[in-house]
Amino acid sequence: METIEDSVVTVEPVAPTRGRPRQFCPDQALTAALQVFWARGYEGASMAELTEAMGITKPSLYACFGNKEALFCKALDLYERDKMAYVQKALEAPSAKGVAEQFLRGALALQTGTTDPRCCLGVISAVACTTQADSIKHEVMARQASSNQAIIDRFRRAKAEGDLPEGVEPEALQSYLSAVLQGMGVQASSGASPEKLAQLVETTLALWPGR
Repeated sequence: METIEDSVVTVEPVAPTRGRPRQFCPDQALTAALQVFWARGYEGASMAELTEAMGITKPSLYACFGNKEALFCKALDLYERDKMAYVQKALEAPSAKGVAEQFLRGALALQTGTTDPRCCLGVISAVACTTQADSIKHEVMARQASSNQAIIDRFRRAKAEGDLPEGVEPEALQSYLSAVLQGMGVQASSGASPEKLAQLVETTLALWPGR
């Protein structure tokens, strides 16, 4: 006859799950970090500000994103993907003037929005970085150089197609466009009205060489 002792089933102990599940959304946390970096620059953004905005602790930040530098690079990726989406569309415009118009109007829309800081994240971070943040400055400059080269290549194609007048050099034209875009960012962050920035866009397009 079976006894109580005979019917007892031995259960092997289950090893506890290592670590605690994340209690936050990484995408939302990264979006919040982007806003802090965008408003403050890389060096101006403290870890306390970042963790508070992201709603996480410092250990959670390190575990999910790496250190502050790695977090900034991920924020730059997000910035380029979501906020600078007009860049690729601009490069596909059928004329050099169309390229410039897409860049200028894309920047204008970004700078006159109501939810984001009004200056360029790359510009404020590159300018504000000291020698202690050389790696960040180099990262930003490398990304800007890649974007600039893509514009130069597009303008070279435009010149080869007869879309630009003789004597207009693609490199100089790219520098001019970048200077206007950066100037718009500086004016926007200094409080220039949307109307004034729009006038700058229209004046630049009116003076643009070629069709």
